[in-house]
Amino acid sequence: MTPYQASARFFIAIAGNIGAGKSTLTALLARRLGWTPFFEAVDDNPYLADFYQDMPRWAFHSQIYFLSRRLRHHRDLLNQPTSVVQDRTVYEDAEVFARNLYEQGALSAREYHSYRELYEVLTSLLPPPDLVVYLRTSVDTLLRHIAQRGRDFERDISPAYLSRLNALYEDWIRDFTLCPVLVLPADELDVVQDEGHLGLVAARILDRLNSAQERAPERSEGPPEGTPPRLRCVQHDNLAIR
Repeated sequence: MTPYQASARFFIAIAGNIGAGKSTLTALLARRLGWTPFFEAVDDNPYLADFYQDMPRWAFHSQIYFLSRRLRHHRDLLNQPTSVVQDRTVYEDAEVFARNLYEQGALSAREYHSYRELYEVLTSLLPPPDLVVYLRTSVDTLLRHIAQRGRDFERDISPAYLSRLNALYEDWIRDFTLCPVLVLPADELDVVQDEGHLGLVAARILDRLNSAQERAPERSEGPPEGTPPRLRCVQHDNLAIR
């Protein structure tokens, strides 16, 4: 397919739980639109295997490593001359995974608060994506995808763990206001086998990006008086599969 010739350089990020299909969708969208993909480098984390075996011992190390890598990716993709698709956002590390570890007792209060302070300072310096695409996925689908890809360090991930993460994802995406969000019903999508599904997703993404670009001059005039800064010009959208 001919690369989509945008009048602006776009930055979109694919968000979702472990096994939601983020990497697959990132690759397919990048190829279809002619954009540059930035993939999550999970296998590079030297603490990950140890983390899954002993979470309290290795949680802080693993989360700091993920945060540093994600921040580096975020910085690097902002320097790209083309539009980019990011596999997992920097926000998910803190708002979902680190929060879960803290709530489950794997991160101490001191570790969690130190992590949050670092995260909040660093992310405040980074421009957000133009659009976050959230893959809403059931635990059954997550488990099936995890089994299909066969990563050794993921074999012991429990349904209860994925369910807790799903609940935190819903909390995060509901309150996320840094940029527009497109919610995809991942259980109903087959972007690998169904070209129509991929086309539908790509079309909706481009529509959201172009609509936001067209509204940009209006936004420059400022929101209504009293609007909280983080709630300005934020829209959530759900994609229905017919």
